[in-house]
Amino acid sequence: MLWLYLHFPHLLLDHIRRSHENQSALAVVEGSGQKVIQACPEACAQGVHAGMRLKTAISLVPELGMVRADHQQEARILESQACWLYRYAAHIVLVPPDGLLAEVGSLQRLYGGLAAVWQTVEQGLEERQLNAWIAIGHTPLSARLIARTGKGECTADKGHILRTLGQMSLLAAEFDDKTCTRLQRIGLNTLDDVFSLPAGELARRLSPETLAYVQKIQGNRADPQTPWQPPHTFRQQADFVQEIEQSQGLLFPLQRILSELEEDLCWRQQDTDSLLLVLRHRHQEPTRIRVRTSGPEHRAEAFLNLIRLRFEQHPLRAPVISLVLSVKRFLGREAASGQDLLGETQDLSEAWHTLISRLQARLGEHSLRQLSPQADHRPERAWSASEVQRKKHICLSSPNPLPRRPLWLLKGPQPLAEAPTMWFSGPERISGGWWDGQRVHRDYYIAELSTGQLAWVFRDVRDGWFVHGWFG
Repeated sequence: MLWLYLHFPHLLLDHIRRSHENQSALAVVEGSGQKVIQACPEACAQGVHAGMRLKTAISLVPELGMVRADHQQEARILESQACWLYRYAAHIVLVPPDGLLAEVGSLQRLYGGLAAVWQTVEQGLEERQLNAWIAIGHTPLSARLIARTGKGECTADKGHILRTLGQMSLLAAEFDDKTCTRLQRIGLNTLDDVFSLPAGELARRLSPETLAYVQKIQGNRADPQTPWQPPHTFRQQADFVQEIEQSQGLLFPLQRILSELEEDLCWRQQDTDSLLLVLRHRHQEPTRIRVRTSGPEHRAEAFLNLIRLRFEQHPLRAPVISLVLSVKRFLGREAASGQDLLGETQDLSEAWHTLISRLQARLGEHSLRQLSPQADHRPERAWSASEVQRKKHICLSSPNPLPRRPLWLLKGPQPLAEAPTMWFSGPERISGGWWDGQRVHRDYYIAELSTGQLAWVFRDVRDGWFVHGWFG
């Protein structure tokens, strides 16, 4: 088996910088806030480095942005990167706080060789603006140790991997301080020196645990890895060094997150119709914005336009320190019915969903109503207003077209003072309603009134003439 390890030396720092349009000097400080543990290239260029006291760093860069290290946040970020890597490899192991392990030996035929696997991972890291040290090893531990030293190479040669491991110092091999001291006392300074020591002697002079660790590096002892399973949800978070006071400032990180959502939905071959956007404030309860579409959707641009409309309707009530976008509802993707084989014809269903979604975002989710036909011959009871349907069925032709109907149908018939002066069509007899006690017996005509209006009128056998609608 071959294992690929990704070591993220600046995982939290990269995560923060991805959400900022302007790349200014930034540093991550330890929980106590006294020491710098990560510094971005802009800060390093001005003299800031890991291990420096925070006061010294601020004196060098007065406008230095600072983020406190948060182990829970780092765990969420690492899992987010695992979701991305899962698209390329099925067997993934999380190695907190800053590592991912993937089995790649079985992927060589799929990608066309080990070099193609390596290139695919590098390309994905570049697209996501992440810095990672990559290494390949014949055991999980060998891949991890080589990656953390930054000396990884794209090779499956076990001899070359062992030689690279043998040159490592005991500290780089991650022996504890007590073990390092005991090894150095017997004249062992590199991992190659440890490899040359017989197994029985190593266990006697040190401990069975140390022997097991060395054998796992070499591959002489089993080191099973439990695969990580991705969650059945999508969740991305953007954290800000400075509070965002205007909703316009949230669009840049949202565009990046929504692009990743589009990629995730395309990978899943699914759509969604519901997003939850949570805006977190420093001294107030979070703002929760539910964004719904009228039908299945996956395009980042469509989601961003809807969120922009919601921001126009509801300005920020407080500065934002972070945002979370999550999706829990996924829908099966359907083939576009309005496109030809080349995909050049407009998808009418997609255009319909886009229009309805924008109107609902601007006017309100329950502001739109849709007319639906009812099985009743009486015109005033032949339709009803209902919620907008998620699917629009477009009928191009009808085998039995109905007679002409007015676009403006009145809520109820209104009596006419005098009979029409000119007739254009009719009569059309409508008789029904006997089943509910509201029976009608009418003869409808399209006629012109004395005022010059074109109307849809009928004559009731008992009550005379009525107008029921107007033609334009």
